[in-house]
Amino acid sequence: MKNGKLQMAFIGCGGIAFNKHFPSLAELPELCEMVAFCDIVEERAVNAAKEYGTEDAKVYTDYNEMLKDDAIDVVHVLTPNVAHCPATVAAFEAGKHVLCEKPMAHTTEAAQKMLDAWKKSGKKFTVGYQNRFRPEVQELHKACREGELGEIYFAKAHAIRRRAVPTWGVFPDKSQQGGGPLIDIGTHALDMTLWMMDNYKPKSASGSVFYKLGHLQEAAESNIFGPWDPKTYEVEDSAFGFIKMENGATIYLETSWALNMLGAKEAAATLCGTKAGAEINSGMSVKDKEDKLVFNRGHHGKLTEEHYSPGKAVAYFSGKEMTDGVCEAKQWLEAILNDTEPLVKPEQAYVVTQILEGIYKAAETGKEVFFD
Repeated sequence: MKNGKLQMAFIGCGGIAFNKHFPSLAELPELCEMVAFCDIVEERAVNAAKEYGTEDAKVYTDYNEMLKDDAIDVVHVLTPNVAHCPATVAAFEAGKHVLCEKPMAHTTEAAQKMLDAWKKSGKKFTVGYQNRFRPEVQELHKACREGELGEIYFAKAHAIRRRAVPTWGVFPDKSQQGGGPLIDIGTHALDMTLWMMDNYKPKSASGSVFYKLGHLQEAAESNIFGPWDPKTYEVEDSAFGFIKMENGATIYLETSWALNMLGAKEAAATLCGTKAGAEINSGMSVKDKEDKLVFNRGHHGKLTEEHYSPGKAVAYFSGKEMTDGVCEAKQWLEAILNDTEPLVKPEQAYVVTQILEGIYKAAETGKEVFFD
């Protein structure tokens, strides 16, 4: 540390870095300084350093060279999915704390290597699931922990876009991302749902993965982010999974970047328990609604709905209003400084990767995948 502030470095200076990590960390000057930026496209790293770095911030195109700097305390891995594992392992071997963007990895094998490197390093590790920090998500999690829903035995994890294929970066490139909406936005919905249920023991997964609209020019032209190129679109456009847990609980996961379906719902969850149910009606593809969180139950012989509209405060935090990204960053940095556990635990993120891989394999083989 320098002047009591964590020294931050970044591997990857693309969209997620500029839209989430850099501006969020810039809101926390009392906790950190951004001192090193690495990207295979040097111009991106240069621009990041100019806009967010310290006066003496350094720029790299090789993260192995950057990691030799002993002054760096924390590394954020913000690369395409297939690069998460090697960059994270290298950062741990260099003695750095690591936040890796979601998903943890594109395969369970890669995720296990990351876990092994983390445990050997003795450093802090977390994964970028910022949706846990939304006020309504925090409120529902609290209700689940206090037993208000009873035993949660069925859930739906929603990550549905009607037509919103990301047309920037390498999202349609299977060799870089490992997949499409299932691994990209399905990962958020599944993380939220597992966290609410507090259940990280999957038994099996089955599913269907569709490549129906990605290669159609007519579908591409109606994309809200502008038309994608059907000739270079390699990943699925929708996927659906059915997950059975060891205790018998069941989760249905629905994901799409492009699907002829009304009612887009992303980074959202539906929970069904023995005492009550709950639905999160907010999320990145949902118009801002007052009833972001709705509980349903029987009360005095009647069926009731409780519409809860949380304020801007988030558990564990006080003071000025903060976005989900700032909350995530603040909690992460304070976990390092105070030697506490981050909210998103690596073992939890590993299970998300395990399930997503299981759905892809089940769809490919046509057989249910069982986990060890």
